[in-house]
Amino acid sequence: MSKNVVETMRERLYLRDPVFSFEFFPPKDEKGHATLEKSLAELARLNPAFVSVTCGAAGSTRDLVLSMQERYDFGVMAHITAMGYSRGELADLVADYRRRGVRNFLALRGDPPRDVPDWRPPSDQATNAREVVEIIRRVAPDVCIGVAGYPEKHPQAPSHEEDMRHLGEKVAAGADFVVTQLFFNNESYFDFVHRARLEGIKVPILPGIMPVTRTGQVDRFRELCRVEVPPALDGLLQDDEAVKTRGVGIAYAAAQCADLLRRGAYGIHFYTLNLSRASHTLYEILKAMGW
Repeated sequence: MSKNVVETMRERLYLRDPVFSFEFFPPKDEKGHATLEKSLAELARLNPAFVSVTCGAAGSTRDLVLSMQERYDFGVMAHITAMGYSRGELADLVADYRRRGVRNFLALRGDPPRDVPDWRPPSDQATNAREVVEIIRRVAPDVCIGVAGYPEKHPQAPSHEEDMRHLGEKVAAGADFVVTQLFFNNESYFDFVHRARLEGIKVPILPGIMPVTRTGQVDRFRELCRVEVPPALDGLLQDDEAVKTRGVGIAYAAAQCADLLRRGAYGIHFYTLNLSRASHTLYEILKAMGW
């Protein structure tokens, strides 16, 4: 059984000991399960502050979270979304997780159906991440809750100001810290933190980083996340050989992470895509730098 790490996580965040965490998603087939098992075994040796599990279909998130909670000695964070659950079902899910030893949650709105442009949530369903935070905090007042932040603005937000107001509401509802969407320009992160502090948001804000390991990934990030890709990085990533064999994407991410930590970031949250090699290499580079 993994240890209770809620207090440790909060202490590590607020004592400014760099926090390293990793995000995975439930695999869809046997090959994916094998890849994930290998990744988890490798990353367990790094002693991460927590590992988060994104939402999957038909209970796959719950099964993976509980399995990891039983087998590994690191904090496991379950993603909880408003989409697909009534408020009562969300409360029951959180209560069940809490009974089974899960102490860490990431509260999200979730994505509405893409093929239904005029979709509206049922009346008994939470409609935003703030409501999810409120439900988690009411059902399990002693747990640790994270929420998402968007340095370059949520794609659906009408303005940076409106986006920041929503973040403030999530924190006021009971969130303990913020994990950002991935970004490649560190100034976007530091500007985001500055604006958050002006808004009165005092909780730790963890930067989310993804090392690029394949050409074409960045174009998808531009489309889905609307992230800015600096020209220097964009030029490096046009060379498939450089990306695959020379690890230019990992090298860029290492320099990015070192700069973030040197300038006061609380740690790094790695988006792994269930592949540990790049994140493991990146972590070792940071450790060799003294982090």
